[in-house]
Amino acid sequence: MTQVSTKPPSGMRDFLPREAARRKRIFAIIEEVYQSYGFEPLETPTLERLSTLLGKYGEEGDQLLFKVMKRGRKLTKVLARENPEETDVADLGLRYDLTVPLARIVAQYQNDLPRFFKRYQLAPVWRADRPQKGRYREFYQCDVDVVGSTSMTVEAEVTAALSEVLDRLEFGNFRIHVNHRRLLSAMLEAAGIPKDKRPGVLITIDKLDKIGRNEVIKELEEERGVTRDAIDLLLPILGAQPTLETDNQRTLARLHEELGHLDDGKLAIDELRQLLEFAADGPAATRLIIDPYLARGLAYYTGPIFEIRSDDFSGSIGGGGRYDELIGMFSKQSQPACGFSLGIERILMIMDERGMFKNEKAPADVLVTLWNDDFTPNSFRLAHELRSEGLRVDIYPDSDDYGKQFRYADERNLPFVAILAPDELEAGVVAIKDMKSGDQEKINRQEIGDWIKERLP
Repeated sequence: MTQVSTKPPSGMRDFLPREAARRKRIFAIIEEVYQSYGFEPLETPTLERLSTLLGKYGEEGDQLLFKVMKRGRKLTKVLARENPEETDVADLGLRYDLTVPLARIVAQYQNDLPRFFKRYQLAPVWRADRPQKGRYREFYQCDVDVVGSTSMTVEAEVTAALSEVLDRLEFGNFRIHVNHRRLLSAMLEAAGIPKDKRPGVLITIDKLDKIGRNEVIKELEEERGVTRDAIDLLLPILGAQPTLETDNQRTLARLHEELGHLDDGKLAIDELRQLLEFAADGPAATRLIIDPYLARGLAYYTGPIFEIRSDDFSGSIGGGGRYDELIGMFSKQSQPACGFSLGIERILMIMDERGMFKNEKAPADVLVTLWNDDFTPNSFRLAHELRSEGLRVDIYPDSDDYGKQFRYADERNLPFVAILAPDELEAGVVAIKDMKSGDQEKINRQEIGDWIKERLP
């Protein structure tokens, strides 16, 4: 008999209780902040029609879609063809991100949604990428999006929410790098890149952190047809940029001198200046930094784009931007939208490496022991009483000796053990053992709940 591997698929992970509890704790903080900004929850299916997903992420993104084969007779019929195409065999795909499903939702239910739709979603997505440290095939995204407004108030609100999340998670040293897709277009125009080549060029530039500067330059020349003279003009975007100016107004003034004569450049600079003005009194005020060298490769971005970075770690821990034309791909009516996604997997990895998980709660407040099988109903009654008082109560399942029961409580880091035996029941008390100090005392049964609550960390 062939032994079946118990490992999860490559790029996917199991989360044992301690790690799962950490994740839920972080998700709860994120959700609380998002709700405080008026964002509403949204849930979408794990699977989307392949036609919904294809053509929304650019050529690279389409290649990373997990496609799901047709089923039953439909699959048999397709496979009977002489040379079936991949798109003939598959009709569904695992969602690649949470933004395209949002666009579909808005197009489908636009008459049921408010004029300005503010939604958040915390859910897994899948990408057929090469697994490596901090990069998985299955991972969670934590998104906030606003649909319905072209105003930079949206960008100010979204970046404020993201800043507050990271402040709550005690990420003190971070920056939100901001650029504008139209500013990048102006830079490419100034470098002589034809308009039809610009989307592909930006996709290649976005690979800098994956394949490095030399490979990006090689791809621009060999696959994108960019001349060497144009590449020389683009070198600042390709990783040879000087230290970023920390004075945003000075950066905008310089960009205005260089690109303000171009329509795309002027519009982008005006919108970035307005974003800074709107964000001035919020939590993102000191975090925003205008970075004209930031490029994000997703094809649907149309306006400001963002990435969260820090000198304390490599790469980014979140990104997003404005995508005013994506929803129009699903309906005749285009709607403006802007959103941001936190890289929660990287955030959790960094927090774990730095020992940032503090005051972790035990899985229960108290363990109720068993005396013997005949006496077990009394232990259950005690457990139910304590739960009714708001305590988290575990009950030991077997009638083992107390030594084993105490070891079990110690393995789970439970702070207290409630010992109920015939003598305690008759006296109307319960013996409570403090697992940290080792002290044990008998407490009146009616007072146990308050006694434990007062001593919980």
